[in-house]
Amino acid sequence: MKKGNILVLAIVAIMGGLVAVVAYSILIDNKEKEITARVEQPIGMVNVSGDNTATDFTFAAEKSINAVVHVKTQSTVEYRNPIYDFFYGDKYKGESEPVVGFGSGVIISPEGYIVTNNHVVEGSDKVYIALNDKREFEAVITGTDKSTDLAVLKVNADNLHFLPYGNSDQLKVGEWVLAVGNPFNITSTVTAGIVSAKGRSMQIIRDNYSIESFIQTDAAVNRGNSGGALVNLRGELIGINTAIVSPSGGYVGISFAIPVSIAQKVVTDLIEFGVVQRGILGISIGDITNEFAKEKKLDKIEGVYVSEVRENSGAREAGIETGDVIMKINDIGVNSPAELQEQVGRFRPGDRINVLIKRKGKMKQFGVTLRNLQGDTKIVTIKTYGTILGAKIVELDKDEKAKLGLKYGVRVTEIQTGKLKSEGVKEGFIITQVNNKPVYSVPELEKIINSIKGGVYLEGMYPDGVVAYYAFGL
Repeated sequence: MKKGNILVLAIVAIMGGLVAVVAYSILIDNKEKEITARVEQPIGMVNVSGDNTATDFTFAAEKSINAVVHVKTQSTVEYRNPIYDFFYGDKYKGESEPVVGFGSGVIISPEGYIVTNNHVVEGSDKVYIALNDKREFEAVITGTDKSTDLAVLKVNADNLHFLPYGNSDQLKVGEWVLAVGNPFNITSTVTAGIVSAKGRSMQIIRDNYSIESFIQTDAAVNRGNSGGALVNLRGELIGINTAIVSPSGGYVGISFAIPVSIAQKVVTDLIEFGVVQRGILGISIGDITNEFAKEKKLDKIEGVYVSEVRENSGAREAGIETGDVIMKINDIGVNSPAELQEQVGRFRPGDRINVLIKRKGKMKQFGVTLRNLQGDTKIVTIKTYGTILGAKIVELDKDEKAKLGLKYGVRVTEIQTGKLKSEGVKEGFIITQVNNKPVYSVPELEKIINSIKGGVYLEGMYPDGVVAYYAFGL
């Protein structure tokens, strides 16, 4: 081979080697960068719920903090001396002292409507709201609902920051959420956690028609955070923080929030009617456990068991029977009483829903028209008589009368400043007679009171059966 050819081959070989080295170096460098990028990628950029929303909490926090308020309540408590009571009886009025309570609330409209917990404002004489920018307003209670532990307040203000409603049905266990509250009037605070469970029922709402289907989270919620917001990472309201389970009274990792699927309907009803329009099936239900399924010879542990179907109920009219197992409400599966109550609680009297039941192993579908507590499909109204007695009075429903063995009576639902409060009447008191005249309705009570010139003598009882009498002058 000629020297010239050898030289050319040598140069080609050297160039090929250089190209290989450069290519290898680039490949290794890119690989290292890729590995470094994966290692250094912040945890906060992991996607949530399969969408493109990252767990960067700053966006949701910025949207939420100005829509969460501090709620301060003022009430009066009467302290009685038992020795004075013995000698002077009802003539001794005792001493009154102001009591201050606090909690949180969420602005849900720019016009000043605020949602909080009923237990935050229950029994209060006055309610004050402090915004995150330190402005303060006196609030009016628009309506309350013990069954869901919700209340709606209204302040005279415009163009307020508010939280839009989200969709609590789409929440997934393990999804990031923020708990926002303003417990100490030192501006709003934010804590983060995940959804631990859904559809929890803890029997913490003491009411005959309670609806509990809580969102459980591990976001830190403490005393004073009640009524605050549970929000998703888009800054949407998905729940109202309500309770914690703790032997010490402090946060231990278990918090509960009312899902917005319940809260939104309750709030709308309270603003529009002053009382919740609660549609009911007219049945008694129970959870299906392993032991219960064996006892009733059910083939699977699923659904909600119908233990009773009441007379003149929508369920009975539709054909649902005792022993049926409810599988779905409007194509949404229900596997606990809490889940069933949450679904039915979204509807008003007169609404028609589809109920899928399993009877002796076979599926059947029924269309049920929901009724109110009085057994019809009319919209329920609340009549307030506060000009003289200083209290909210409502009609007794048939079930309450039957349970207490009464043929008539009206119930005190909320004590405000006035005659009843000054005489020591408590919420829940049932007025059966005024000046020996039976009271069948709120209008009749009003008519009797307006006809009295002088003293008023109330007879009645409390739900626990204790009979009580009160006398005062007009």
